[in-house]
Amino acid sequence: MARVLMFGRLSDVAGWREREIDSPSLSALKARLASEDAALGQALSGPGVQVALDQVIVRGEGFLNPRTEVAFLPPMSGG
Repeated sequence: MARVLMFGRLSDVAGWREREIDSPSLSALKARLASEDAALGQALSGPGVQVALDQVIVRGEGFLNPRTEVAFLPPMSGG
């Protein structure tokens, strides 16, 4: 099962910071999370949310294996 991490406000919305979830792809994982919790699904699809697979930011689809670490990162700001 993939290790799924939520950071910042995303962990507040989810109500958890880390979970083990079985999913074949990033899109399937997002769909599963959204079906379990509509507010989390909406937060994950919001502007500026990034996803890292094994500590590498990805855009678009990604395929998961049982050792994949998936991190959802909230929008960043800085100056």
